[in-house]
Amino acid sequence: MQVKDIMSSEVKTCKSGESIKDIATIMCFNKVSGLPVVDDNGNVIGIISEKDVLFSMFPDMHDVMASGAKADFEEMEKDYTSVLTKTVDDLMTTVVASVSPEMPILRAASMMWVRKIRRIPVTENNKIVGIISMGDVHKAVFQDSLLVKD
Repeated sequence: MQVKDIMSSEVKTCKSGESIKDIATIMCFNKVSGLPVVDDNGNVIGIISEKDVLFSMFPDMHDVMASGAKADFEEMEKDYTSVLTKTVDDLMTTVVASVSPEMPILRAASMMWVRKIRRIPVTENNKIVGIISMGDVHKAVFQDSLLVKD
């Protein structure tokens, strides 16, 4: 089975200058954990995930350890509003792994596993054509196994 057989071609994307508040709204209301960042020509230039947003709230651990202070997680949670004023440029990951539509789905899953990511853009000539998640791969393999006759 190939990526093109299971990918979602309706992909929510964002632009680099958009606010984190807008992106968080899209993620929360659409129940997606990340969005590819595209330029005006539709080229993938990054990816922004819930993990990027939440990790930006954490202090630099080297600073915490050097000062001997303890992290105040309740205080960090209150600081979420300051994260919402940032832009996608501030938090996005710029080195983006992607897969092609013709790639076998388990090869795509192995790329996600190695990179510790849950979803990966599907591109052709660096333009977004779809997205797949670990859940998509699992569902496809599970459904395919139900069709196997003993």
